[in-house]
Amino acid sequence: MIRAATALLCTLLPTLALASGPRVQEMTLENGLAVIVKEDHRAPIVTSQVWYRVGSSYEHNGITGISHVLEHMMFKGTEKHGPNQFSRIVAANGGDDNAFTGRDYTAYYQNLASDRLEVAFELEADRMRNLNLAEEEFAKEVEVVKEERRLRTQDDPESLTSEQFNAVAYLASPYRIPVIGWAGDLESLAVSDLRQWYRQWYAPNNATLVVVGDVAPERVFDLARKHFGPLKAEVMSEVKVGTEPEQRGEKRIAVKAPAREPYLVLGYKATAVGHTEADWEPYALEMLAEILDGDSASRLSKNLVRGSEVAASANAGYSAFSRLPGMLLLEGTPAQGRTAAELEAALRAEVTRLREQPVSPEELERVRAQVTAAKIYEKDSVFAQAMQIGLLETVGLDWRLGETYVDRLSAVTPEQVQAVARKHLSDDNLTVAVLDPQPLEGKVERQAAGGARHEVR
Repeated sequence: MIRAATALLCTLLPTLALASGPRVQEMTLENGLAVIVKEDHRAPIVTSQVWYRVGSSYEHNGITGISHVLEHMMFKGTEKHGPNQFSRIVAANGGDDNAFTGRDYTAYYQNLASDRLEVAFELEADRMRNLNLAEEEFAKEVEVVKEERRLRTQDDPESLTSEQFNAVAYLASPYRIPVIGWAGDLESLAVSDLRQWYRQWYAPNNATLVVVGDVAPERVFDLARKHFGPLKAEVMSEVKVGTEPEQRGEKRIAVKAPAREPYLVLGYKATAVGHTEADWEPYALEMLAEILDGDSASRLSKNLVRGSEVAASANAGYSAFSRLPGMLLLEGTPAQGRTAAELEAALRAEVTRLREQPVSPEELERVRAQVTAAKIYEKDSVFAQAMQIGLLETVGLDWRLGETYVDRLSAVTPEQVQAVARKHLSDDNLTVAVLDPQPLEGKVERQAAGGARHEVR
């Protein structure tokens, strides 16, 4: 009965996704700003997001962390709107706003009642080209970012291990650069660096404006022309990215830091959409990651956490959509009385099983139904819909890939899952990081006290 229900769900959900159909319209302003509008009239709300094609993977040694620092400074005002007025105006109009920086992007958003969309446009257009980068505001905000780094990375042993892991795993790829930046670069960063970075990247022809919600596309386009249309484009310089060389053997790193328990990260270099001749490979890797860690019935949870009880936690992750090829990651914490070596052996055994034994059609069917359902449920959120569009466009892909994602996953076969496991999950393509816990010496108390005072945007 359960199998029959799962099979029915697999059959129906892609149909439902297609039946609802995306109502998306797009245009490009004369200054190069891409505007994408998706109608969703189920509630009188709208999300407005501006995505810039710049993040930590655009940075270089000496200025790492600059994209994230600039994100903070974007809330410090223009000649028209003073420091912190932006968020106050949005809140006064019943909305909320925030921003985030990643490897491949920096994005800003507002969630508002749909009749207040022009408020967001007026504010975002103003700070796109007219930001005040005052020395005194920069001096204060860069200290906030330094404290954020201390709390979220240096005093967080798992984050510290992950940062060291990326720096060792990647040789040439800029994905080795931490989004928060290296501590030494934050110390030497100057407001003149930010002014140059802002002028170079924060331009209409390097941005995508995504609007999803209870709106009429032509009205959105008119507002975009009114507020963003007068902004001048920037001459964009070509960004040359180093190609990650083929890995020729397993890498290992031990990280010593104050911690209560060990922590383990395993990373296998993998491909991404747009970086492989066989276009099904990234989707097969997505399904492979879900087989390992999709829900409580997945292999890592069933076999390592509940079965052998070697792990207190065990997770897997992979993203098919990124500007550059990334990794399939496995990470976890050993159970009480078990070691990191035992957990590593158990994780590698699960990888070996995927390489040697095709996943059963029944297991793949169950995972497919679960992933499909999750993607359908995402359509209940205008914010999630806009995120998908903005991410795809900003990493150099087409937003329409998001609409075919479920169909591509549904087409993955057991043989394809085994094929990508054999191709990408080899020992010679593996990097391992192990956290070696050191005495805490009051670190927990200091972190807790600092965390109570710290506000992170």
